[in-house]
Amino acid sequence: MATDIIGASGRAMLEALVAGTHDPALLAALAKGRLRTKLPALREALAGRFRTDHHGLLVAQVLAHVDDLDQTIAVLSARIEQVIAPYAEQVALLDTIPGIDRRAAEVIVAEVGPDMASSPARRTWPPGQGCALAQRVGRQARSGRTRKGSKWLGGCLSEVAKAASRTKGTYLNAQYHRLRGRRGPGKATMAVAHSVLVIAYHVLDQGIAYQELGDDYFQQRHAVDRYQRQLVRQLERLGHKVTLEPIEAA
Repeated sequence: MATDIIGASGRAMLEALVAGTHDPALLAALAKGRLRTKLPALREALAGRFRTDHHGLLVAQVLAHVDDLDQTIAVLSARIEQVIAPYAEQVALLDTIPGIDRRAAEVIVAEVGPDMASSPARRTWPPGQGCALAQRVGRQARSGRTRKGSKWLGGCLSEVAKAASRTKGTYLNAQYHRLRGRRGPGKATMAVAHSVLVIAYHVLDQGIAYQELGDDYFQQRHAVDRYQRQLVRQLERLGHKVTLEPIEAA
């Protein structure tokens, strides 16, 4: 009925119950926004057993606990804003990556550092072998097993990967759905999390916003690969030994 029981509408109804209002019609009338379109169903749902002071006492204690947690979150959020302020540019760059919001960007900066040039992980990155930072959170291996690393970063990246898999028209969404069918949702999520970390490394290292590849990236890449193999086979039939060497971008 209500997706958030302690949202504006739910909170108003709970406080009214604690205050002694039990009439379903009066309680339903406290609904706000889109929830008001469900008034008949709300009246039926609110016709329940909430008649004793004991019920009111328990609900009042829960609401007080929620208020206390909200206050703690507000204090800590203000402190985070103060500490993260010098790295606002890095947070903004990370926020351009699909699935990453401001909170996730703050976690990434806190766990891996904002300066890739001076990061100890950069010095251990073997050229052409992926992201060394990924080893700190458990890089996705072909077996699906992960290495031990930062649980805070790992949990954050898992949530980011799930959010990215639900975005529309993105490379990360395409990657998730491409892998989910044959490897399952868990391993697909871990693979996307690893991709997000690699992207985050390059975004911070180069100081540029994320450049979207699009959800047709894999189809385009496979089409190019097929055409390339076709040309190589044609040259081999003519008696040539072909070695392909990519041209570096200017």
